[in-house]
Amino acid sequence: MTVRRCIPWPDKRLRTAADPVDEITDDIRATWDDMIDTMEAMPGVGLAAPQIGVMLRLAVVDASTERGKAVRMANPEILHASVQLRDHEEASPNLPGMSARISRPRAVTVKFLNEQGQWDRQDFVGLWATSVQHQIDHLNGRMYFDRLSKVKRDMLLRKAKKGAR
Repeated sequence: MTVRRCIPWPDKRLRTAADPVDEITDDIRATWDDMIDTMEAMPGVGLAAPQIGVMLRLAVVDASTERGKAVRMANPEILHASVQLRDHEEASPNLPGMSARISRPRAVTVKFLNEQGQWDRQDFVGLWATSVQHQIDHLNGRMYFDRLSKVKRDMLLRKAKKGAR
């Protein structure tokens, strides 16, 4: 088991779009395994590779109640998002102790490269959908608080900075 360190905000890698994955190799599979170990140790329901300093479009999501159902994704892309929104309190290990209520589509259909290196398509609903969207934001160099109004975002970041002192 390898639990990786989550890089702290405001590391510039958290604001940088990750590079696409060309093929699924043993190194990619090992990174996914480390990401799952790291996600479980937090504990969390998802993790994107840039959060641990790996600048590849890799994500893992496991919002199951029993755990051990992680979906491994490379180059995930949302094909369809529901009109119905769902509010959820979101946080990130890159900015510990902070969270915010975010509204996102309740369901999404996502296309991604799976463990076998084949394109897959999967529907995600509820917490699964929220987590997938959160991870894709990380892959695009965005944090959950970027979805807040400027006033709320500034308040959250000021509070985070104050807490870090």
